[in-house]
Amino acid sequence: MKFILGKKLGMSQIYDDKGNVTPVTVVEAEPNTVVQLKNMEKDGYESVQVGFGIKKEKNVSKAQKGHSKDLGNFAISKEFRFDSKGKRSRGQEQETIGSSQLVIGQKIDVSVFVPGDAVKVTGMTKGKGFQGVVKRHGFHGMPRSHGHRSVQRHGGSIGQRFPQHTLKGLRMPGRMGNDKLTVRGLKIVVVDKENNLLAIKGAVPGNRGGLLMIQSQ
Repeated sequence: MKFILGKKLGMSQIYDDKGNVTPVTVVEAEPNTVVQLKNMEKDGYESVQVGFGIKKEKNVSKAQKGHSKDLGNFAISKEFRFDSKGKRSRGQEQETIGSSQLVIGQKIDVSVFVPGDAVKVTGMTKGKGFQGVVKRHGFHGMPRSHGHRSVQRHGGSIGQRFPQHTLKGLRMPGRMGNDKLTVRGLKIVVVDKENNLLAIKGAVPGNRGGLLMIQSQ
């Protein structure tokens, strides 16, 4: 399995020699540091925890200092879990990272990926606050005819005579966005090791500056 933590910079376009355009999301992925390794014997599963970013010394608790030891004060720590074979590739076999190949303190940078790698990206979607059914679920709203004053964006009836209560799972107004979302089937287009940048074909969750978990499929 290949993996790295990164920060979303925004979207751009890449042109090839024939003038064809490819929409990409640019991700800044500074080298991640391996903080902890988990194994089947002690923890019941295999995973690796990596640190990303820098936090001010005054904002780091004693527990965090003891956990990361002398590796640094990381702003974010995330865990990537391995399957039983130490990889999550589909189709043809590809070079991957297993838990036995890692050591605490090791640096992981964008060079683990190559153009053409299939990846999945996990992030937090943009928070949109409390929204109605038209924006949240795509309802068409009420007719714009006589007798429908000020109800154009209402949801309409929410029940019937039986069973005389609101059914579970009914689409209604509520908080929208700010949810964890994974987009699969994306592809690495460009790997810029000098600037710690990845260009991923298509759109990924979150706003500019949001944290992204990138891992091979």
